[in-house]
Amino acid sequence: MSIRCRIAFLCVALLGWIPVAIAQSAVPVSPVDGGSGTRAPQSAGEDLPANILGAVASADGEEYEGALVTLTLKDSGTVRTQTTDSSGAFNFVNVPAGDFELAVSSKGFSTRTVSGVLRWGESYDAHTIVLPMATATAEVNVTATQADIAQEEFHEEVHQRVLGVIPNFYVTYDPNAPPLTTREKYMLALRWSVDPFTWLSTGAVAGMEQAQNSLSGYGQGAQGYAKRYGANYADGFIGNLLGGAVLPALFKQDPRYFYKGTGTTRSRIWHAIAWAVVCKGDNGRTQFAYSGFLGSLAAGGISNLYYPAASRNGVALTLEGTGLGTLGSAAGNLFQEFVAKRFTPKVPDYAATNK
Repeated sequence: MSIRCRIAFLCVALLGWIPVAIAQSAVPVSPVDGGSGTRAPQSAGEDLPANILGAVASADGEEYEGALVTLTLKDSGTVRTQTTDSSGAFNFVNVPAGDFELAVSSKGFSTRTVSGVLRWGESYDAHTIVLPMATATAEVNVTATQADIAQEEFHEEVHQRVLGVIPNFYVTYDPNAPPLTTREKYMLALRWSVDPFTWLSTGAVAGMEQAQNSLSGYGQGAQGYAKRYGANYADGFIGNLLGGAVLPALFKQDPRYFYKGTGTTRSRIWHAIAWAVVCKGDNGRTQFAYSGFLGSLAAGGISNLYYPAASRNGVALTLEGTGLGTLGSAAGNLFQEFVAKRFTPKVPDYAATNK
């Protein structure tokens, strides 16, 4: 027999067998020993109900009692619920055939779903459904208060140093910096007063005065140098304490220079010069720098208590010294505006932050 004939014969035989196979498939198969299977209605129009069973366990295999099992019959929209027993088992009986979905849930666990198609008379075994632990998630919204922002910026300022050495505490590079608290004003003044650079620079000035025989009433030698050192340190300490803490706290003014950094060179120059006579109030408004002027005058008056008699200033000289101090502030502000920042490491980019 040729290959074509064999194929034709097989096709005829197959066509004859298919109706017989279809007829045989209609014979119901009963479940054996509680197993699963399908069984058609025993007679026309008879609907044999089925059941859906299974068990619920945790990820470590422990049987889970009290889990909520929800059965949804998609054809009719019927919803039935059960809780698992002490062995973690559930069993829905008298369930009509059709599409269904099981949803297993419990507090602290992620919900699991199982879908399937139930046939007439079938005992559908969903086996063991494992409930995984729910992933703990938390959403935390943190809003920094003005006090928090000020504290952070203050912490950055007390570490600002030109070339990593010279204190650069009295400048803020944030144009919208929150005002300092009274405590922070005193801390800033005291921090400057006890800084090692302050001690060294005071010693250098005292040495130059000794060489020029300034404040000649102090004499020469170690004793004269010590008196000059003490007088210079007292000048700086008193002036900084009054002008940087006591009076700014009283008048509610900010003793810091507010760096501009933007605009034309001319506008930045005028900003630096103007800041020698104005300051920012704690209310955010620009105002006359009462604290700076009065602090300078008060420090000049107090110095008459410890300067040699021949070197004590009268009122005119005190006012003259205050004027020279104002010019010195303007020069210092120009240095801050155009030079100091580029040599001060790790200054935050507040311009980008405030966009």
